[in-house]
Amino acid sequence: MPSKRSMASDTDTRRAKLASLREVRMFANSRIGRLIFASNLAGLLILIVGALVLNEMRVGLVQARIDSLNTQGDLIVSVLAEGATIGDPEPELIAVNARRILKRLELPPTIRARLYNSNGRLIGDYDLLSDRVDELALGSLEEPGFWDFITRPVSDFLDMIARALQSNARRSLLQPQSFEEELSAALVGERVSGERITDQGERVVSVSLPIQHVSAVVGVLTIEANDVADVVRRERAALLPFIGVAIFVNLLSASLLALMIAQPLRRLAYSADRVRTGATRKLELTSLTNRKDEIGELAISLEAMTNTLFERIVANEAFAADVAHELKNPLTSIRSAVETTERVTDPEAREKLRKVIASDVRRLDRLITDISNATRLEAETARLPNEPVDIGQLLTDLSESYDAIRDEGQPHVRFQREDGAGELLVLGREGALGQIFRNLIENARSFSPPDGEVLLTGRTLVSKGRATVEVMIEDEGPGIPEDKLEKIFERFYTDRPKGAKFGQNSGLGLSIVAQIAESHRGSVTAENRLNSAGEIQGARFVVKLPSANS
Repeated sequence: MPSKRSMASDTDTRRAKLASLREVRMFANSRIGRLIFASNLAGLLILIVGALVLNEMRVGLVQARIDSLNTQGDLIVSVLAEGATIGDPEPELIAVNARRILKRLELPPTIRARLYNSNGRLIGDYDLLSDRVDELALGSLEEPGFWDFITRPVSDFLDMIARALQSNARRSLLQPQSFEEELSAALVGERVSGERITDQGERVVSVSLPIQHVSAVVGVLTIEANDVADVVRRERAALLPFIGVAIFVNLLSASLLALMIAQPLRRLAYSADRVRTGATRKLELTSLTNRKDEIGELAISLEAMTNTLFERIVANEAFAADVAHELKNPLTSIRSAVETTERVTDPEAREKLRKVIASDVRRLDRLITDISNATRLEAETARLPNEPVDIGQLLTDLSESYDAIRDEGQPHVRFQREDGAGELLVLGREGALGQIFRNLIENARSFSPPDGEVLLTGRTLVSKGRATVEVMIEDEGPGIPEDKLEKIFERFYTDRPKGAKFGQNSGLGLSIVAQIAESHRGSVTAENRLNSAGEIQGARFVVKLPSANS
Protein backbone atom coordinates (compact mmCIF):
# COMPACT_ATOMS: atom_id res chain seq x y z
CA MET A 1 0.00 0.00 0.00
CA PRO A 2 1.26 3.50 -0.68
CA SER A 3 2.32 5.41 2.40
CA LYS A 4 0.52 8.53 3.66
CA ARG A 5 3.56 10.60 2.78
CA SER A 6 3.52 9.46 -0.86
CA MET A 7 -0.23 10.07 -1.09
CA ALA A 8 0.23 13.57 0.30
CA SER A 9 3.04 14.15 -2.18
CA ASP A 10 0.82 13.05 -5.09
CA THR A 11 -1.93 15.35 -3.85
CA ASP A 12 0.48 18.29 -3.69
CA THR A 13 1.71 17.51 -7.21
CA ARG A 14 -1.84 17.47 -8.58
CA ARG A 15 -2.60 20.72 -6.83
CA ALA A 16 0.54 22.29 -8.29
CA LYS A 17 -0.45 21.11 -11.79
CA LEU A 18 -3.98 22.47 -11.37
CA ALA A 19 -2.57 25.77 -10.14
CA SER A 20 -0.24 25.93 -13.15
CA LEU A 21 -3.10 25.19 -15.54
CA ARG A 22 -5.19 27.85 -13.82
CA GLU A 23 -2.36 30.37 -14.20
CA VAL A 24 -1.97 29.50 -17.90
CA ARG A 25 -5.72 29.80 -18.45
CA MET A 26 -5.82 33.12 -16.63
CA PHE A 27 -2.91 34.36 -18.73
CA ALA A 28 -4.54 33.21 -21.98
CA ASN A 29 -7.82 34.93 -21.09
CA SER A 30 -6.13 38.16 -20.08
CA ARG A 31 -7.33 41.08 -22.18
CA ILE A 32 -4.47 43.27 -21.04
CA GLY A 33 -2.02 40.51 -22.03
CA ARG A 34 -3.54 40.27 -25.50
CA LEU A 35 -3.53 44.04 -25.77
CA ILE A 36 0.15 44.18 -24.86
CA PHE A 37 0.99 41.54 -27.47
CA ALA A 38 -1.15 43.19 -30.15
CA SER A 39 0.18 46.69 -29.55
CA ASN A 40 3.82 45.57 -29.52
CA LEU A 41 3.49 43.39 -32.60
CA ALA A 42 1.39 45.92 -34.49
CA GLY A 43 3.96 48.64 -34.05
CA LEU A 44 6.79 46.29 -34.99
CA LEU A 45 5.01 44.94 -38.09
CA ILE A 46 4.15 48.42 -39.28
CA LEU A 47 7.78 49.40 -38.88
CA ILE A 48 9.02 46.33 -40.75
CA VAL A 49 6.52 46.59 -43.62
CA GLY A 50 7.13 50.29 -43.98
CA ALA A 51 10.90 49.82 -43.99
CA LEU A 52 10.80 46.98 -46.54
CA VAL A 53 8.07 48.22 -48.83
CA LEU A 54 8.37 51.98 -48.88
CA ASN A 55 12.05 52.49 -48.17
CA GLU A 56 14.30 54.74 -50.16
CA MET A 57 16.58 51.88 -51.18
CA ARG A 58 14.36 50.77 -54.05
CA VAL A 59 13.99 54.31 -55.35
CA GLY A 60 17.74 54.79 -55.26
CA LEU A 61 18.38 51.50 -57.06
CA VAL A 62 15.80 52.25 -59.72
CA GLN A 63 17.15 55.75 -60.32
CA ALA A 64 20.70 54.47 -60.54
CA ARG A 65 19.61 51.76 -62.99
CA ILE A 66 17.73 54.28 -65.09
CA ASP A 67 20.80 56.51 -65.31
CA SER A 68 22.92 53.53 -66.37
CA LEU A 69 20.42 52.45 -69.02
CA ASN A 70 20.16 56.01 -70.34
CA THR A 71 23.93 56.16 -70.72
CA GLN A 72 24.06 52.85 -72.59
CA GLY A 73 20.99 53.75 -74.61
CA ASP A 74 22.48 57.07 -75.75
CA LEU A 75 25.52 55.25 -77.15
CA ILE A 76 23.43 52.62 -78.93
CA VAL A 77 21.01 55.22 -80.32
CA SER A 78 23.87 57.34 -81.69
CA VAL A 79 25.35 54.26 -83.43
CA LEU A 80 21.96 53.33 -84.89
CA ALA A 81 21.29 56.87 -86.04
CA GLU A 82 24.62 56.94 -87.90
CA GLY A 83 24.77 53.40 -89.28
CA ALA A 84 21.18 52.25 -89.79
CA THR A 85 19.29 55.27 -91.18
CA ILE A 86 19.04 56.61 -94.71
CA GLY A 87 17.02 59.15 -96.61
CA ASP A 88 16.71 62.91 -96.59
CA PRO A 89 14.46 64.86 -96.01
CA GLU A 90 12.34 61.77 -95.00
CA PRO A 91 14.77 59.39 -93.30
CA GLU A 92 13.95 55.82 -92.30
CA LEU A 93 15.51 53.07 -90.20
CA ILE A 94 17.01 50.18 -92.19
CA ALA A 95 15.85 47.10 -90.28
CA VAL A 96 18.67 44.81 -91.56
CA ASN A 97 21.42 47.20 -90.56
CA ALA A 98 19.73 47.93 -87.21
CA ARG A 99 19.49 44.22 -86.39
CA ARG A 100 23.13 43.71 -87.36
CA ILE A 101 24.25 46.52 -85.06
CA LEU A 102 21.99 45.23 -82.26
CA LYS A 103 23.39 41.71 -82.61
CA ARG A 104 26.97 42.95 -82.21
CA LEU A 105 26.24 44.49 -78.82
CA GLU A 106 27.57 42.87 -75.64
CA LEU A 107 24.84 43.33 -73.09
CA PRO A 108 24.66 41.75 -69.59
CA PRO A 109 22.19 38.87 -69.12
CA THR A 110 19.91 41.05 -67.05
CA ILE A 111 19.43 43.64 -69.82
CA ARG A 112 17.14 43.21 -72.79
CA ALA A 113 17.17 45.56 -75.83
CA ARG A 114 14.50 45.80 -78.54
CA LEU A 115 14.11 47.92 -81.68
CA TYR A 116 10.91 49.31 -83.09
CA ASN A 117 10.41 51.22 -86.36
CA SER A 118 8.51 54.46 -86.72
CA ASN A 119 5.23 52.55 -86.97
CA GLY A 120 5.78 50.88 -83.57
CA ARG A 121 6.48 47.43 -85.11
CA LEU A 122 9.18 45.23 -83.53
CA ILE A 123 12.13 44.82 -85.90
CA GLY A 124 14.78 43.45 -83.57
CA ASP A 125 15.14 41.68 -80.21
CA TYR A 126 18.63 41.30 -78.68
CA ASP A 127 17.66 38.07 -76.89
CA LEU A 128 16.69 36.40 -80.16
CA LEU A 129 19.44 37.86 -82.30
CA SER A 130 22.27 36.93 -79.93
CA ASP A 131 21.00 33.41 -79.12
CA ARG A 132 21.41 34.30 -75.45
CA VAL A 133 21.04 31.50 -72.98
CA ASP A 134 18.53 32.35 -70.26
CA GLU A 135 20.81 32.06 -67.28
CA LEU A 136 18.00 32.95 -64.91
CA ALA A 137 15.90 30.10 -66.25
CA LEU A 138 18.84 27.70 -65.92
CA GLY A 139 19.40 28.96 -62.37
CA SER A 140 15.82 28.05 -61.46
CA LEU A 141 16.60 24.43 -62.34
CA GLU A 142 19.06 24.26 -59.49
CA GLU A 143 17.91 22.87 -56.16
CA PRO A 144 16.89 25.89 -54.04
CA GLY A 145 18.51 26.22 -50.66
CA PHE A 146 16.73 26.48 -47.31
CA TRP A 147 17.24 30.21 -47.16
CA ASP A 148 15.54 30.63 -50.57
CA PHE A 149 12.41 28.95 -49.25
CA ILE A 150 12.18 31.73 -46.64
CA THR A 151 13.39 34.84 -48.44
CA ARG A 152 11.75 34.42 -51.86
CA PRO A 153 8.10 34.06 -50.66
CA VAL A 154 8.58 36.92 -48.22
CA SER A 155 10.06 39.15 -50.90
CA ASP A 156 7.33 38.22 -53.41
CA PHE A 157 4.66 39.00 -50.82
CA LEU A 158 6.21 42.37 -50.10
CA ASP A 159 6.47 43.08 -53.85
CA MET A 160 2.77 42.37 -54.14
CA ILE A 161 2.05 44.83 -51.33
CA ALA A 162 4.29 47.40 -52.99
CA ARG A 163 2.46 47.07 -56.29
CA ALA A 164 -0.89 47.46 -54.54
CA LEU A 165 0.29 50.56 -52.71
CA GLN A 166 1.89 52.11 -55.77
CA SER A 167 -1.21 51.58 -57.85
CA ASN A 168 -2.99 53.98 -55.45
CA ALA A 169 -0.14 56.51 -55.44
CA ARG A 170 0.77 57.24 -59.03
CA ARG A 171 2.69 60.42 -58.26
CA SER A 172 5.95 58.68 -57.36
CA LEU A 173 9.01 58.00 -59.52
CA LEU A 174 8.08 54.32 -59.73
CA GLN A 175 4.77 55.01 -61.43
CA PRO A 176 3.77 51.83 -63.34
CA GLN A 177 2.62 52.29 -66.92
CA SER A 178 1.96 49.97 -69.86
CA PHE A 179 4.53 49.35 -72.56
CA GLU A 180 2.18 50.72 -75.19
CA GLU A 181 2.07 54.06 -73.38
CA GLU A 182 5.83 54.08 -73.09
CA LEU A 183 6.31 53.27 -76.78
CA SER A 184 3.78 55.85 -77.95
CA ALA A 185 5.54 58.58 -75.97
CA ALA A 186 8.95 57.61 -77.38
CA LEU A 187 7.61 57.63 -80.97
CA VAL A 188 6.76 61.31 -80.65
CA GLY A 189 10.30 62.14 -79.56
CA GLU A 190 10.04 61.85 -75.77
CA ARG A 191 12.61 60.07 -73.62
CA VAL A 192 10.65 57.74 -71.31
CA SER A 193 12.08 55.99 -68.24
CA GLY A 194 10.64 54.37 -65.16
CA GLU A 195 9.60 51.11 -63.58
CA ARG A 196 7.09 48.91 -65.31
CA ILE A 197 5.36 45.59 -64.75
CA THR A 198 5.43 43.21 -67.73
CA ASP A 199 2.59 41.00 -68.91
CA GLN A 200 4.26 38.10 -67.07
CA GLY A 201 4.03 40.05 -63.81
CA GLU A 202 7.76 40.80 -63.70
CA ARG A 203 8.89 44.20 -62.48
CA VAL A 204 11.51 45.79 -64.77
CA VAL A 205 13.27 49.12 -65.13
CA SER A 206 12.65 50.35 -68.64
CA VAL A 207 14.12 53.15 -70.79
CA SER A 208 12.70 53.98 -74.23
CA LEU A 209 14.80 56.34 -76.38
CA PRO A 210 13.74 57.78 -79.75
CA ILE A 211 16.16 57.13 -82.67
CA GLN A 212 16.33 60.40 -84.56
CA HIS A 213 17.93 61.38 -87.84
CA VAL A 214 18.18 65.17 -87.99
CA SER A 215 14.84 65.90 -86.28
CA ALA A 216 12.72 62.98 -87.45
CA VAL A 217 12.00 59.93 -85.26
CA VAL A 218 12.85 56.80 -87.31
CA GLY A 219 12.51 54.24 -84.50
CA VAL A 220 12.63 53.50 -80.80
CA LEU A 221 15.20 51.64 -78.72
CA THR A 222 13.81 50.03 -75.53
CA ILE A 223 16.20 48.75 -72.90
CA GLU A 224 14.91 46.80 -69.92
CA ALA A 225 16.72 45.64 -66.76
CA ASN A 226 15.12 43.02 -64.49
CA ASP A 227 17.82 42.72 -61.83
CA VAL A 228 16.50 45.39 -59.45
CA ALA A 229 14.08 42.92 -57.86
CA ASP A 230 16.94 40.48 -57.25
CA VAL A 231 19.07 43.17 -55.64
CA VAL A 232 16.19 44.23 -53.41
CA ARG A 233 15.51 40.59 -52.55
CA ARG A 234 19.11 40.08 -51.50
CA GLU A 235 18.98 43.20 -49.36
CA ARG A 236 15.81 41.95 -47.73
CA ALA A 237 17.37 38.55 -47.14
CA ALA A 238 20.23 40.26 -45.32
CA LEU A 239 17.72 42.09 -43.13
CA LEU A 240 15.70 39.00 -42.22
CA PRO A 241 18.02 37.81 -39.39
CA PHE A 242 17.76 41.22 -37.75
CA ILE A 243 14.00 41.17 -38.18
CA GLY A 244 13.86 37.73 -36.60
CA VAL A 245 15.87 38.92 -33.61
CA ALA A 246 13.67 42.01 -33.31
CA ILE A 247 10.50 39.89 -33.32
CA PHE A 248 11.98 37.53 -30.73
CA VAL A 249 12.96 40.40 -28.47
CA ASN A 250 9.55 42.01 -28.93
CA LEU A 251 7.74 38.78 -28.07
CA LEU A 252 9.98 38.30 -25.07
CA SER A 253 9.33 41.83 -23.80
CA ALA A 254 5.59 41.41 -24.39
CA SER A 255 5.65 38.15 -22.43
CA LEU A 256 7.50 39.79 -19.56
CA LEU A 257 5.06 42.71 -19.56
CA ALA A 258 2.11 40.31 -19.54
CA LEU A 259 3.63 38.31 -16.69
CA MET A 260 4.51 41.43 -14.72
CA ILE A 261 1.30 43.41 -15.32
CA ALA A 262 -1.61 41.39 -16.67
CA GLN A 263 -1.14 38.31 -14.53
CA PRO A 264 -0.77 40.24 -11.22
CA LEU A 265 -3.87 42.27 -12.04
CA ARG A 266 -5.71 39.04 -12.74
CA ARG A 267 -4.55 37.70 -9.37
CA LEU A 268 -5.78 40.85 -7.67
CA ALA A 269 -9.18 40.52 -9.34
CA TYR A 270 -9.38 36.82 -8.42
CA SER A 271 -8.47 37.51 -4.78
CA ALA A 272 -10.92 40.41 -4.56
CA ASP A 273 -13.65 38.17 -5.98
CA ARG A 274 -12.88 35.58 -3.29
CA VAL A 275 -13.35 38.26 -0.64
CA ARG A 276 -16.62 39.34 -2.28
CA THR A 277 -18.05 35.81 -2.34
CA GLY A 278 -16.99 35.14 1.25
CA ALA A 279 -14.41 32.48 0.42
CA THR A 280 -11.91 34.47 2.46
CA ARG A 281 -12.16 37.43 4.82
CA LYS A 282 -9.02 39.35 3.95
CA LEU A 283 -6.93 40.05 0.88
CA GLU A 284 -3.45 38.66 1.52
CA LEU A 285 -1.03 39.06 -1.39
CA THR A 286 2.42 39.24 0.16
CA SER A 287 4.19 38.51 -3.14
CA LEU A 288 2.49 41.52 -4.76
CA THR A 289 2.66 43.95 -1.85
CA ASN A 290 6.43 43.48 -1.76
CA ARG A 291 6.75 44.81 -5.31
CA LYS A 292 8.24 48.28 -5.63
CA ASP A 293 6.01 49.51 -8.46
CA GLU A 294 2.43 50.58 -9.19
CA ILE A 295 1.17 46.97 -8.97
CA GLY A 296 2.62 46.76 -5.46
CA GLU A 297 0.98 50.05 -4.51
CA LEU A 298 -2.36 48.82 -5.88
CA ALA A 299 -2.03 45.55 -3.95
CA ILE A 300 -1.22 47.43 -0.74
CA SER A 301 -4.20 49.75 -1.26
CA LEU A 302 -6.59 46.86 -1.96
CA GLU A 303 -5.27 44.91 1.01
CA ALA A 304 -5.69 47.93 3.27
CA MET A 305 -9.18 48.52 1.88
CA THR A 306 -10.32 44.94 2.54
CA ASN A 307 -8.78 45.04 6.02
CA THR A 308 -10.65 48.27 6.74
CA LEU A 309 -13.90 46.79 5.43
CA PHE A 310 -13.38 43.70 7.57
CA GLU A 311 -12.71 45.85 10.63
CA ARG A 312 -15.86 47.84 9.90
CA ILE A 313 -17.89 44.65 9.62
CA VAL A 314 -16.52 43.43 12.95
CA ALA A 315 -17.17 46.87 14.48
CA ASN A 316 -20.74 46.90 13.14
CA GLU A 317 -21.35 43.45 14.58
CA ALA A 318 -20.06 44.61 17.96
CA PHE A 319 -22.08 47.81 17.65
CA ALA A 320 -25.24 45.85 16.90
CA ALA A 321 -24.63 43.63 19.93
CA ASP A 322 -24.03 46.69 22.14
CA VAL A 323 -27.15 48.41 20.79
CA ALA A 324 -29.24 45.33 21.52
CA HIS A 325 -27.84 45.20 25.05
CA GLU A 326 -28.37 48.91 25.70
CA LEU A 327 -31.93 48.81 24.35
CA LYS A 328 -32.76 45.74 26.36
CA ASN A 329 -31.99 47.37 29.72
CA PRO A 330 -34.59 50.20 29.58
CA LEU A 331 -37.10 47.91 27.87
CA THR A 332 -36.70 45.39 30.68
CA SER A 333 -37.14 48.16 33.24
CA ILE A 334 -40.26 49.43 31.48
CA ARG A 335 -41.78 45.95 31.27
CA SER A 336 -41.07 45.32 34.93
CA ALA A 337 -42.60 48.68 35.91
CA VAL A 338 -45.71 48.04 33.77
CA GLU A 339 -46.20 44.58 35.27
CA THR A 340 -45.76 45.96 38.78
CA THR A 341 -48.20 48.81 38.12
CA GLU A 342 -50.94 46.30 37.33
CA ARG A 343 -50.59 44.81 40.82
CA VAL A 344 -50.02 48.01 42.83
CA THR A 345 -53.04 49.90 44.15
CA ASP A 346 -51.21 52.53 46.23
CA PRO A 347 -51.40 55.86 44.33
CA GLU A 348 -48.03 57.00 45.64
CA ALA A 349 -46.31 53.78 44.48
CA ARG A 350 -48.05 53.95 41.12
CA GLU A 351 -46.77 57.53 40.69
CA LYS A 352 -43.18 56.38 41.38
CA LEU A 353 -43.55 53.61 38.80
CA ARG A 354 -44.94 56.12 36.29
CA LYS A 355 -41.84 58.31 36.77
CA VAL A 356 -39.60 55.29 36.27
CA ILE A 357 -41.38 54.48 32.99
CA ALA A 358 -41.15 58.10 31.82
CA SER A 359 -37.45 58.20 32.67
CA ASP A 360 -36.78 54.97 30.76
CA VAL A 361 -38.76 56.27 27.78
CA ARG A 362 -36.61 59.42 27.72
CA ARG A 363 -33.53 57.23 27.99
CA LEU A 364 -34.73 55.14 25.04
CA ASP A 365 -35.47 58.25 23.01
CA ARG A 366 -31.98 59.67 23.65
CA LEU A 367 -30.37 56.30 22.97
CA ILE A 368 -32.19 55.84 19.66
CA THR A 369 -31.34 59.42 18.62
CA ASP A 370 -27.64 58.91 19.35
CA ILE A 371 -27.63 55.55 17.55
CA SER A 372 -29.23 57.22 14.52
CA ASN A 373 -26.60 59.97 14.57
CA ALA A 374 -23.77 57.45 14.87
CA THR A 375 -24.96 55.31 11.96
CA ARG A 376 -25.59 58.40 9.78
CA LEU A 377 -22.04 59.68 10.09
CA GLU A 378 -20.42 57.21 7.65
CA ALA A 379 -23.00 57.95 4.93
CA GLU A 380 -22.56 61.70 5.36
CA THR A 381 -18.78 61.36 5.23
CA ALA A 382 -18.97 59.64 1.84
CA ARG A 383 -21.81 61.73 0.40
CA LEU A 384 -21.45 65.34 1.53
CA PRO A 385 -18.54 67.51 0.30
CA ASN A 386 -16.33 69.54 2.64
CA GLU A 387 -16.84 73.30 2.74
CA PRO A 388 -15.17 76.15 4.65
CA VAL A 389 -16.72 76.45 8.12
CA ASP A 390 -16.11 79.40 10.48
CA ILE A 391 -15.67 77.67 13.85
CA GLY A 392 -15.60 81.01 15.66
CA GLN A 393 -19.03 81.98 14.36
CA LEU A 394 -20.35 78.46 15.01
CA LEU A 395 -19.24 78.54 18.68
CA THR A 396 -20.61 82.05 19.11
CA ASP A 397 -24.03 80.95 17.87
CA LEU A 398 -23.99 77.84 20.07
CA SER A 399 -23.07 79.75 23.25
CA GLU A 400 -25.78 82.34 22.60
CA SER A 401 -28.36 79.61 21.94
CA TYR A 402 -27.57 77.75 25.16
CA ASP A 403 -27.73 80.94 27.23
CA ALA A 404 -31.02 81.86 25.58
CA ILE A 405 -32.72 78.60 26.62
CA ARG A 406 -30.92 78.33 29.98
CA ASP A 407 -33.12 77.61 32.97
CA GLU A 408 -32.44 78.92 36.45
CA GLY A 409 -29.63 77.03 38.13
CA GLN A 410 -28.23 75.60 34.88
CA PRO A 411 -24.58 76.39 33.98
CA HIS A 412 -23.66 79.28 31.69
CA VAL A 413 -21.98 78.67 28.29
CA ARG A 414 -19.42 81.30 27.23
CA PHE A 415 -17.16 81.50 24.18
CA GLN A 416 -13.93 83.47 24.01
CA ARG A 417 -11.42 83.89 21.20
CA GLU A 418 -7.78 83.87 22.30
CA ASP A 419 -5.86 87.04 21.46
CA GLY A 420 -4.33 86.84 17.99
CA ALA A 421 -6.34 83.71 17.13
CA GLY A 422 -7.44 85.21 13.83
CA GLU A 423 -10.07 83.51 11.71
CA LEU A 424 -10.97 80.00 12.94
CA LEU A 425 -11.69 78.48 9.52
CA VAL A 426 -11.70 74.72 8.79
CA LEU A 427 -12.81 72.52 5.89
CA GLY A 428 -15.65 70.20 6.82
CA ARG A 429 -19.39 69.70 7.15
CA GLU A 430 -21.04 72.32 9.32
CA GLY A 431 -23.72 69.98 10.66
CA ALA A 432 -21.21 67.35 11.77
CA LEU A 433 -18.85 69.94 13.30
CA GLY A 434 -21.76 71.48 15.15
CA GLN A 435 -22.62 68.07 16.57
CA ILE A 436 -19.06 67.75 17.96
CA PHE A 437 -19.40 70.90 20.03
CA ARG A 438 -23.06 70.32 21.00
CA ASN A 439 -22.19 66.88 22.39
CA LEU A 440 -19.19 68.24 24.28
CA ILE A 441 -21.18 71.20 25.66
CA GLU A 442 -24.03 68.89 26.73
CA ASN A 443 -21.53 66.59 28.38
CA ALA A 444 -19.86 69.52 30.20
CA ARG A 445 -23.21 70.95 31.34
CA SER A 446 -24.31 67.59 32.70
CA PHE A 447 -21.24 67.48 34.98
CA SER A 448 -21.15 71.18 35.93
CA PRO A 449 -22.52 72.36 39.27
CA PRO A 450 -25.58 74.66 39.44
CA ASP A 451 -24.89 78.12 38.05
CA GLY A 452 -21.45 76.95 36.95
CA GLU A 453 -19.74 77.88 33.69
CA VAL A 454 -18.77 75.99 30.54
CA LEU A 455 -15.99 77.91 28.83
CA LEU A 456 -15.24 77.55 25.11
CA THR A 457 -11.85 78.85 23.95
CA GLY A 458 -10.74 79.01 20.32
CA ARG A 459 -7.26 79.65 19.00
CA THR A 460 -4.97 78.90 16.04
CA LEU A 461 -1.71 76.98 16.42
CA VAL A 462 1.04 76.97 13.78
CA SER A 463 3.62 74.17 13.70
CA LYS A 464 6.00 73.30 10.85
CA GLY A 465 4.19 75.64 8.48
CA ARG A 466 0.78 74.04 9.14
CA ALA A 467 -2.04 75.79 10.97
CA THR A 468 -4.41 73.99 13.33
CA VAL A 469 -7.64 75.26 14.86
CA GLU A 470 -7.85 74.25 18.54
CA VAL A 471 -11.01 74.51 20.63
CA MET A 472 -11.07 73.77 24.39
CA ILE A 473 -14.29 72.97 26.26
CA GLU A 474 -13.80 73.36 30.01
CA ASP A 475 -16.25 72.65 32.83
CA GLU A 476 -16.24 72.96 36.63
CA GLY A 477 -17.26 69.38 37.31
CA PRO A 478 -15.57 66.56 39.26
CA GLY A 479 -13.15 65.76 36.41
CA ILE A 480 -12.30 62.42 34.85
CA PRO A 481 -10.46 59.51 36.51
CA GLU A 482 -6.94 59.26 35.08
CA ASP A 483 -7.48 55.68 33.91
CA LYS A 484 -10.66 56.69 32.03
CA LEU A 485 -9.30 59.56 29.91
CA GLU A 486 -9.25 57.39 26.77
CA LYS A 487 -11.95 54.89 27.68
CA ILE A 488 -14.66 57.57 27.79
CA PHE A 489 -14.56 57.78 23.95
CA GLU A 490 -15.61 54.13 23.57
CA ARG A 491 -19.16 53.32 22.53
CA PHE A 492 -21.75 52.92 25.30
CA TYR A 493 -19.30 53.80 28.03
CA THR A 494 -21.24 55.51 30.86
CA ASP A 495 -19.40 56.09 34.09
CA ARG A 496 -21.27 58.74 36.03
CA PRO A 497 -19.99 60.21 39.30
CA LYS A 498 -21.73 59.35 42.54
CA GLY A 499 -25.00 61.22 42.91
CA ALA A 500 -25.49 61.90 39.18
CA LYS A 501 -28.83 61.08 37.65
CA PHE A 502 -29.01 57.66 36.01
CA GLY A 503 -30.09 57.34 32.38
CA GLN A 504 -29.27 60.89 31.32
CA ASN A 505 -26.54 59.73 28.85
CA SER A 506 -26.54 57.05 26.18
CA GLY A 507 -22.79 56.46 26.13
CA LEU A 508 -22.56 57.41 22.44
CA GLY A 509 -22.03 61.18 22.62
CA LEU A 510 -18.25 61.19 23.06
CA SER A 511 -17.85 58.25 20.65
CA ILE A 512 -19.66 60.28 17.98
CA VAL A 513 -17.39 63.25 18.73
CA ALA A 514 -14.25 61.15 18.19
CA GLN A 515 -15.66 59.63 15.00
CA ILE A 516 -16.51 63.02 13.46
CA ALA A 517 -13.14 64.50 14.42
CA GLU A 518 -11.28 61.59 12.77
CA SER A 519 -13.38 61.94 9.60
CA HIS A 520 -12.19 65.59 9.44
CA ARG A 521 -8.53 64.53 9.90
CA GLY A 522 -8.61 65.93 13.41
CA SER A 523 -8.55 64.62 16.99
CA VAL A 524 -10.20 65.02 20.36
CA THR A 525 -8.56 64.39 23.74
CA ALA A 526 -9.61 64.67 27.37
CA GLU A 527 -7.67 65.92 30.38
CA ASN A 528 -8.28 67.39 33.84
CA ARG A 529 -7.98 71.04 34.87
CA LEU A 530 -5.69 71.40 37.85
CA ASN A 531 -5.08 74.31 40.17
CA SER A 532 -1.72 75.32 41.61
CA ALA A 533 -2.09 72.74 44.36
CA GLY A 534 -2.69 69.92 41.87
CA GLU A 535 -6.38 69.59 42.72
CA ILE A 536 -8.90 68.81 39.97
CA GLN A 537 -11.00 71.85 39.06
CA GLY A 538 -12.92 70.23 36.22
CA ALA A 539 -12.52 68.48 32.87
CA ARG A 540 -11.12 69.86 29.65
CA PHE A 541 -11.79 68.47 26.13
CA VAL A 542 -9.42 69.62 23.37
CA VAL A 543 -10.55 69.43 19.72
CA LYS A 544 -7.93 69.95 16.99
CA LEU A 545 -8.87 70.37 13.34
CA PRO A 546 -6.69 71.28 10.29
CA SER A 547 -7.10 74.92 9.36
CA ALA A 548 -8.44 75.79 5.94
CA ASN A 549 -5.81 78.56 5.72
CA SER A 550 -2.82 76.20 5.92
